[in-house]
Amino acid sequence: MLYWLTEFTPELPIFNIFRYITFRSGGAVLTALLFVFLFGPRIIKSLRIRQGKGQPIRKEGPERHLLLKQGTPTMGGLMILSGVTVAVLLWGNLRNPYVWVVLLLTLVYGAVGLYDDYLKVTKQSAEGFRGRIKVIIEGAAALIATAVIAKVSEAPLSTELAIPFFKFIEIDLGWFFIPFGAFIIVGAGNAVNLTDGLDGLAIVPVMIAAAAFGFISYLVGNVVFADYLQIHFVEGTGELAVVCGALVGAGLGFLWFNAPPALIFMGDTGSLALGGAIGTIAVATKHELVLAIVGGLFVLEAASVIVQVTSYQLFGVRVFRMAPLHHHFEQKGWPESTVVIRFWIIAVVLALAGLATLKLR
Repeated sequence: MLYWLTEFTPELPIFNIFRYITFRSGGAVLTALLFVFLFGPRIIKSLRIRQGKGQPIRKEGPERHLLLKQGTPTMGGLMILSGVTVAVLLWGNLRNPYVWVVLLLTLVYGAVGLYDDYLKVTKQSAEGFRGRIKVIIEGAAALIATAVIAKVSEAPLSTELAIPFFKFIEIDLGWFFIPFGAFIIVGAGNAVNLTDGLDGLAIVPVMIAAAAFGFISYLVGNVVFADYLQIHFVEGTGELAVVCGALVGAGLGFLWFNAPPALIFMGDTGSLALGGAIGTIAVATKHELVLAIVGGLFVLEAASVIVQVTSYQLFGVRVFRMAPLHHHFEQKGWPESTVVIRFWIIAVVLALAGLATLKLR
């Protein structure tokens, strides 16, 4: 919205500052942070009153969770999504199609997660939305988002898959790019959802990934930097740095209330939306494979569940003491804070490794 002030630059040159993505990204960080920080207590109070017993805790999960986390309200993702939406609408260039694709996909996934959390709270059961229907809705939204991205991108790059560490290797997926991109988005959403199991565990790696992709978006969307680094240039994607800034700011605000002992959980409302947002940004910037590195922690969490379920169904053997992976280490006796902080360190290292692919070509 503030970007429109640039039209008055001839009369008031000071408005030229709103042309700079870096300035507006910083504004998005601060706006989202302050919004969540200021309105967070009211939202938490309202959710606690409406939910009563709070988020139901899985009985098959760690026993200490039943004692320490029972009664904590969920749907904290509403705080994050509100802050992100306000910041993006205020600081983003609303003429940019990529901004709308990412924002709308994020809100759709947030709505799916919100309904899932609603069912869990009202039924007081860890089982919410039927998994198959949930994935179908997520997949349909992701297919539409990927199709729009392919439409607004320039051919032939619009359907190509860039390979990290190589300068000029792109694989043209053709029509298959749409289901491939949708798979990335759905996978990212659910991987973050699986990671969200301990106080502060998911939100910090999400902020790290968002910051990394904010940097990537800015470089990919800048023809000078893209040419210097010999990476593909995707016109318009630089504006996604503003969206990433909003994600970082809202995440910081939420972490204030989610730090142990958590006053609120983000729930599927937040985890699905945040994962979907990062996945969509990765598809738009043609860094789908780099997402597997930057978001490697989420990949590990999702892979641990897949391995555990497959191994048990085929051989009757559990590879991990409990899945997802963070519960495995809890069962080994690691304190929750130790698991969380060490996973944060892993997320930082993987994000740096992902950013290194921009230069190592």
